[in-house]
Amino acid sequence: MARLADYFIVVGYDHDKTAGPAEGLGKIIQRFPQKDWEDTPFPQGIELFCQPGGWQLSKERKQPTFFVVVLTDIDSERHYCSCLTFYEAEINLQGTKETEGEEESGLIAPAEVFAPKSLVLVSRLDYPEIFRACLGLIYTVYVDSLNVSLEALIANLCSCLVPASGGSQKLFSLGAGDRQLIQTPLHDSLPVTGTSVALLFQQLGIQNVLSLFCAVLTENKVLFHSASFQRLSDACRALESLMFPLKYSYPYIPILPAQLLEVLSSPTPFIIGVHSVFRNDIHELLDVIIADLDGGTIKIPECIHLSQLPEPLLHQTQMALSLVLHPDLETADYAFPPPRTALSHTKMLDKEVRAIFLRLFAQLFQGYRSCLQLIRIHAEPVIHFHKAAFLGQRGLIENDFLTKVLNGMAFAGFVSERGPPFRACDLFDELVAFEVERIKADEGNPPKMIKHVRELAEQLFKNENPNPHIAFQKVPRPTEGSHLRVHILPFPRINECRVQELLQEGLARSQGAPPATRGDKKCVVPAGPPVVSIMEKGSTVFNSAQRLEVVRNCIAFIFENKFLETEKTLPAALRALKGKAARHCLTQELGLHVKQNRAILDHQQFDYIVRMMNCALQDCSSSEEYSVAAALLPLTTAFYRKLAPGVSQFAYTCVQDHPIWTNQQFWETTFYSNVQNQVRSLYLTAKEDNHAVHLRQKVGEYIKYQRLTLNTSLFQYLLFKITISR
Repeated sequence: MARLADYFIVVGYDHDKTAGPAEGLGKIIQRFPQKDWEDTPFPQGIELFCQPGGWQLSKERKQPTFFVVVLTDIDSERHYCSCLTFYEAEINLQGTKETEGEEESGLIAPAEVFAPKSLVLVSRLDYPEIFRACLGLIYTVYVDSLNVSLEALIANLCSCLVPASGGSQKLFSLGAGDRQLIQTPLHDSLPVTGTSVALLFQQLGIQNVLSLFCAVLTENKVLFHSASFQRLSDACRALESLMFPLKYSYPYIPILPAQLLEVLSSPTPFIIGVHSVFRNDIHELLDVIIADLDGGTIKIPECIHLSQLPEPLLHQTQMALSLVLHPDLETADYAFPPPRTALSHTKMLDKEVRAIFLRLFAQLFQGYRSCLQLIRIHAEPVIHFHKAAFLGQRGLIENDFLTKVLNGMAFAGFVSERGPPFRACDLFDELVAFEVERIKADEGNPPKMIKHVRELAEQLFKNENPNPHIAFQKVPRPTEGSHLRVHILPFPRINECRVQELLQEGLARSQGAPPATRGDKKCVVPAGPPVVSIMEKGSTVFNSAQRLEVVRNCIAFIFENKFLETEKTLPAALRALKGKAARHCLTQELGLHVKQNRAILDHQQFDYIVRMMNCALQDCSSSEEYSVAAALLPLTTAFYRKLAPGVSQFAYTCVQDHPIWTNQQFWETTFYSNVQNQVRSLYLTAKEDNHAVHLRQKVGEYIKYQRLTLNTSLFQYLLFKITISR
């Protein structure tokens, strides 16, 4: 259970301080509770965010406004600050305007100056509509002078406990004739968007949103500006949710106050929103992508090279978005078009768009689990992602988009969070493990693709609305036009002692309540299909069975001393070694001969084997996958020839000029892989013995000698590296 509201704050205009000739400052008038919670410190500088455009007096009483500000603390925990702002008559300034002899009738003149005042609710939970209703209820009780205690409302609000996730419902009332319902999502890992994603595409269009999506994934700076604070919050929420299953880890400030505009000059990537009144200030920024939500345009500076999604994924995503957002496009040229296709309602349209991006990430990260590697040389095992192997097997070594994504902070968090093999799974895990083949099969069939998108959208919609039967809700609203009344008393000062008493009573009642959360069940994460090239037709030539057979026959001729046949087949074998499958075949065949104790070669055999090794290694580089070089590494120390009595030459002395040996990441990856293989063989051997005592004995030996074994292995690898470099 979690608190619905951590703090309730009343922020008003500060008459004693000013930020400039035409701008004032805000100050905290009251806060509840008065002492900080142990698990949630009070947010500092909240008065800046209540009026992001600056604290300014007004000559007219404006409509009450509501928006949500997101603050991030030092522990990267987000706090959602809901602000309801209204304007009340400035009594002090009104008195100075009165002139002698003008008020002899005894009537009080209407106020001419109005000051903003904000009611702020701070919470770690993200329920904007619930917070809008709660703050609106407090404002209604004040402005309509209802016979309800404000102290009781605030105490009930701060003492209300709700389930954090699990699909539970919480029906509560603040005590002003209201009836409110909180619906928690089924899975806390899936973002809750409402209609914000659909609204973002409506504002900017498909191409502009895709450009912003690529900009965020490749760690560029993105800045929104709009005349609406709430639209800024919705746009930032939508763009971040499109990144799922990745999480944004850089500064995220949907509403930036005027006093903090210098943050835009920060060297780090960010997602920030500012009011349109500052549009002239932000156009001077040279390295920031600016999106105008009201005008529907984005501006990409010339100095920024924006990497795009790899083909064919970019075309497929654009086509899918067009079919979902413009369903009549496919039948627009028909001579006899079918009846007009009804557009999905906004909430379901929002989920359909998100489903398209889920399918995109499933294709982009297909087989990622096969490239995860455990590093066991630390006190706690560390999960490492083999980026070079993933890029090589996907055929995207030269694609700068995916390279930037894999090197980014968001993907590092993805690996640490989703790397463990036993954890709670969600929709993305199921999609990338079981649905990738279906996604590929639906590429050329729009009806099937739309059907799958809608199935995923239903699951996303059910995650946000797990209970179809929603209880009746009622929240009193202020009388229409109540903010225009001539004489309204200022917001009263709350009795702090009374609020504290009621708050303690409410917390005491909640302590005995049973927890209503249903935690996600942990399970073994499905591995899914292996990594395959994104362009399936690109490597079919090198993967033919005939070319692999040529490599096998050539190696067989070498070890059978059939040098005439070897000379005939060697050129074809060397050409075949340009392909990845043939290089793997070479390492497998040579490994079999090592196991058969056939590593001692004569001079001609040695020359042939070294020539084939060099041919296999010549395409390995810092961006190439390391599996071939890692497999050849022990073979180069196994094959040798005798030059003289007591003098032997190993194969590694003839293959040391390749750039792969100077790559530090290669040595680290190979060492970690070797340690993992030794640990696996240890446990698998014990399992085959099927003897509990023997298992405990081997585990004890492993724990006892683990550090010595690892240090010895590392020493052997480093010694070999030094020998190679010489």
